[in-house]
Amino acid sequence: MQKLLSKLRRCINDFKLIQEGDKICVGLSGGKDSIALLHLLKNYQIFSPEKFDLIAITLDPGYGSNYSNLKKLCSEINVEYHIIETHIKEIVFDIRKEKNPCSLCAKLRRGSLNDNAKKLGCNKVALGHHKNDAIETLLMSMFYEGRINCFNPKTYLSRIDITSIRPMVYINEEEIKNFADKYNFPIVKNPCPADGYTKREYMKNLTCKLEKDIPGIKDRLLNCLLNEKQVNVWHIEDTSK
Repeated sequence: MQKLLSKLRRCINDFKLIQEGDKICVGLSGGKDSIALLHLLKNYQIFSPEKFDLIAITLDPGYGSNYSNLKKLCSEINVEYHIIETHIKEIVFDIRKEKNPCSLCAKLRRGSLNDNAKKLGCNKVALGHHKNDAIETLLMSMFYEGRINCFNPKTYLSRIDITSIRPMVYINEEEIKNFADKYNFPIVKNPCPADGYTKREYMKNLTCKLEKDIPGIKDRLLNCLLNEKQVNVWHIEDTSK
């Protein structure tokens, strides 16, 4: 855990993710990433120079999942916990009948999480995206959208006056898997019928293959996102002047 905490602390310091008096909501889906984030932030809270409060919210999309083990976990580590019932499954699959449901589902989840965090007095929402997520998002943007783009470690949402933070973007997914196995995380299986059949899953498999063929490529791709001084893209001259 100390290695992961070190990377978490470096990310928090690099991007100034936490300030004195913050009330941070962890989006606790029940997957390994969100549980790891909750554990790490709870442990970081002990020695953090900035004092902050921590709560957790689970959005129930309507699949009938059992979150009792997450409730037990939050009780054991003394974190305030809320389960919010939503109609996300009904909207995405029953009403809209989306063939590519991930984008709409993510949008609805983000909106509901932010709204409920705000109602509970939070000024920040912590999300469990890690290093691999950042790399996959960068490549998906390049391959499918023709642009260089990725989520930011810190994003202020002016509409709702809340900030989303991603403190684990320096941490490898494999490290999180090992962390989850070692501490026997009470993982709630993702019941979504699209799970494992998405463009992101394809990109995950592709980056794993690239890492085998070109060792260290993931580190270099992450450095691309940090190397803002050496961005060299083409500039089309304005011929109308």
